[in-house]
Amino acid sequence: MKLLFYINTLGGGGAERVIVNLSNYFSRNSTNEVVLVASYPNENEYFIDSTVKKVYLSEERNEDSFLKRNFCCIRELRRIIKAEKPDTALAFMAEPNFRLLLSTFGLSLRKIISVRNDPIREYGNFVYRILSKFLFKYSDLVVFQTQEAKQFFSKKIQKKSAIIMNQVNEKFFATDIVNKRKEIVTVGSFKAQKNHKMLIEAFSKISDKITDNLIIYGEGKLREELEGLIEEKGLTERVFLPGHTSDVIGSIKGAKVFVLSSDYEGMPNALLEAMALGVPCVSTDCPCGGPREIINDAENGFLVPVSDEDFLAKKMLELINNEELQNKFSRNARKSAEKFKPDKIFCEWEKVLLNN
Repeated sequence: MKLLFYINTLGGGGAERVIVNLSNYFSRNSTNEVVLVASYPNENEYFIDSTVKKVYLSEERNEDSFLKRNFCCIRELRRIIKAEKPDTALAFMAEPNFRLLLSTFGLSLRKIISVRNDPIREYGNFVYRILSKFLFKYSDLVVFQTQEAKQFFSKKIQKKSAIIMNQVNEKFFATDIVNKRKEIVTVGSFKAQKNHKMLIEAFSKISDKITDNLIIYGEGKLREELEGLIEEKGLTERVFLPGHTSDVIGSIKGAKVFVLSSDYEGMPNALLEAMALGVPCVSTDCPCGGPREIINDAENGFLVPVSDEDFLAKKMLELINNEELQNKFSRNARKSAEKFKPDKIFCEWEKVLLNN
């Protein structure tokens, strides 16, 4: 079977990592041919197997008007789809979803789209809400990550949908749990959605009560703002921003606490990976319900309200000061993360993509 996957870029985020992993997995099966299409290149692209055919719609990010940019992308995507003749095409994220459905009018293939973030944020504005209501009915299937995301859409869309969570690479499960822990860590782009500012504020409230430092791995346009806040709080020797990490296991393995402070998420890969490593976790109970579906509060991690820095500080301190609780969360987190093992998740994608 010939499969075509489409997303804006091939690096930098959780959705990008998932679609690259899917491409690599299906291309390694000799009975499948995989074409991976991106709107434009990214400096930090994830590893793509040599068996995957990689195609860009443009050699550079197009900064033209919304209408002109999307018209050009749709036209080029349609050209590629007509040339490649895939049996099934899958898109991730809002704009690629719309482009795929518009570019395939009149073409004979299965069209699958996937919602990868909180739909209130991704499809909540007037234009995107109208587009999704009109275009999604032309898809053969819509893949969601959580029940909460699914319920945002009409009953007609819900009837032709599937829920598939993210997979975690087997190497995370193969890594031994480190018992001697130190530091508080997180991984995520420096953008407003991740709300690292709240994490720094929460840490500042307990920094004089603990010896562990805070390490935030990532990069993005808010770096300068975060550095300014760290300096303002007098935490330049306690909070560190080492940049993007290509070795997530080495970066967070053995952390005393992993914190996800996001205002909203789909199914957060970083949190899944931390749990698979047995790192005790604290997460915001953010829409669209991903953390709530994987964390049973006070059993395999802590859930805290979105934007509540005082409660976050309280739970971080409680976990840091309680080694017995750390061990409990560590054991239970790894056990609960087993449902995200690749063989289980890829099996679900096989049923969807290969129409088994």
